Amino acid sequence: MSNVILKNVKKIYDKKIVINNVDLEIKDKEFVVLVGASGCGKSTILRMIAGLEEITSGEILIGDKKVNDIPPKDRDIAFVFQSYALYPHMTVRENIAFGLKMRKVDKKTIAKKVQEAAEILDLTEYLDRKPKQLSGGQRQRVALGRAIVRNPKVFLMDEPLSNLDAKLRVQMRSEIKKLHEKLQTTFIYVTHDQTEALTMGDRIVVLNNGVIQQVDTPEEIYNNPANTFVAGFIGLPQMNFIKGRELGLDPNITYGIRPEKMVCGGNIKKVVDIEITELLGSEKIAYFNIGDKKCSAKLPAEYNLGKTLELSIKESDLYKFDETGKRIK
Repeated sequence: MSNVILKNVKKIYDKKIVINNVDLEIKDKEFVVLVGASGCGKSTILRMIAGLEEITSGEILIGDKKVNDIPPKDRDIAFVFQSYALYPHMTVRENIAFGLKMRKVDKKTIAKKVQEAAEILDLTEYLDRKPKQLSGGQRQRVALGRAIVRNPKVFLMDEPLSNLDAKLRVQMRSEIKKLHEKLQTTFIYVTHDQTEALTMGDRIVVLNNGVIQQVDTPEEIYNNPANTFVAGFIGLPQMNFIKGRELGLDPNITYGIRPEKMVCGGNIKKVVDIEITELLGSEKIAYFNIGDKKCSAKLPAEYNLGKTLELSIKESDLYKFDETGKRIK
């Protein structure tokens, strides 16, 4: 079993609470993504699971075993960092083997494990090259290979794709998902990129200021956000938030609507002045204000836009939020 459980975990830095009573259960073999803006506490949670950060209070269990006082090397986890952290003077083979060598694993076993990892990651022909001879994507695969040979219970990944260009990030997202399916072990992945979260995770944990806002599948997070933070964070462009009086509806309620739902032939009509338009291949985004709120509409590229746009909103497409930001269902 390689489940991971956090029970009422708190972390305090310099009298400031950065992780506030987090409860989370990650199932055996699950791929869970922690997502949130910079400084929300997602990397701190990952480092506490790894044992690289002490927890102030609470419990962390890996495979149903409490690990609060167990050092990182004995937690049976592998950590893949944002930087590749490869040794430049070593070959790919030596980099992948390094952790096993430090644990005094016999040479025959090391050679076998390195070869297996290289085959999984398509690195066989690069085993005798140095890191400087590799592309960014290949270097990241070497870092993954170093983790794979450990055969850990849990893989922890802290923004591993953030140093890659956009095309490579898309490719590596797919490769990491395939790797998870092959290895059939637990992956906990940290990112600030909502696209990575939505495309990779079995479940997503949305964090804000050290507090979990929602834990659910990508579909549920997108379609049924728990509050305005989740609704505004997940989705690009972000959800529009409009005061009720601007739509002729309940003035005490804030209404949310996705940009792609702004001209859907509904009974709520409103003409707005367009400030700027962006063409994004098959789509265009129109930006405008409704009251004191900045809003956007996502439209087909062929949609004929002038200086104004007539919104046509279906009431069934609106999300309702109370004064605290909590979703009203």
